[in-house]
Amino acid sequence: MSIKLENLTHIYNPKSPYESKALDNLNLEIKSGEFVGLIGHTGSGKSTLIQHLNGLLYPTSGKVFIKGKDTSDKEIKLSEVRKKVGLVFQYPEYQLFEETVFKDIAYGPLKQGLREEEINKRVIESMSQVNLDYEAIKNRSPFELSGGQKRRVAIAGILAMKPEILILDEPTAGLDPKGRDEILEQISLLHRKYNMTIILVSHSMEDVAKYVERIIVMHAGKIELDGTPRDIFKNSSKLTSIGLGVPQVSELMTKLKNNNKPVSNNVLTVKEAKDEILNWIRGKGHA
Repeated sequence: MSIKLENLTHIYNPKSPYESKALDNLNLEIKSGEFVGLIGHTGSGKSTLIQHLNGLLYPTSGKVFIKGKDTSDKEIKLSEVRKKVGLVFQYPEYQLFEETVFKDIAYGPLKQGLREEEINKRVIESMSQVNLDYEAIKNRSPFELSGGQKRRVAIAGILAMKPEILILDEPTAGLDPKGRDEILEQISLLHRKYNMTIILVSHSMEDVAKYVERIIVMHAGKIELDGTPRDIFKNSSKLTSIGLGVPQVSELMTKLKNNNKPVSNNVLTVKEAKDEILNWIRGKGHA
């Protein structure tokens, strides 16, 4: 098991007029190698949850286990937990600060006390993992790069520390469509090639439908739904009631189905929708 939560509750400003329960008795298991989407409207508890997974926040009550280690155990060093869990916040490029791409990516491994040879190896490998040309940009200022490239440099800096679990909070926020697709494809490749445990926090139903294997839906600090993308997006009325939606293509196919068109509404991607519509049209041609 990669991650296990037992009765996890988190209360901000306890015993004050501003007390707020952000997480309410969560129980959850995520297996090693899973690609999980975490969705929910603003205030649902997503960000609070992921900050418990590398020790940025402690439970008010309950426990968090990372690779079998209880993060609240005083004998467990949080630095060891954070080596296992890489957390990429929204707009991570705002945290770039070194004068060259190489130095920025090397910063984490350097703080881990690694030798120069190992640091160089990790920088090269992590840049390759996010499809950045090492020779072309290693000596460039990260601030000279495009928005998508900056985002990938920031992710490479996390990957260079060799996490076993990668958590990304809205990794495509603010990017144009090309940059968004590049980032998501690289994240998907990390999962497929390295069997990395990945948690993708996103407001985009299209992105989670296309890439993840499992979706966890949060609402009011609780887990509202948990299942495969197809299972989750069948619950369109439930998702709507908590301020979420379904992929636009799924919504289109449901409308066609409700208008007695011979198509499946169990559709998640544009390609699947295209195939359904073509089959319908071909069927009409044979009629």
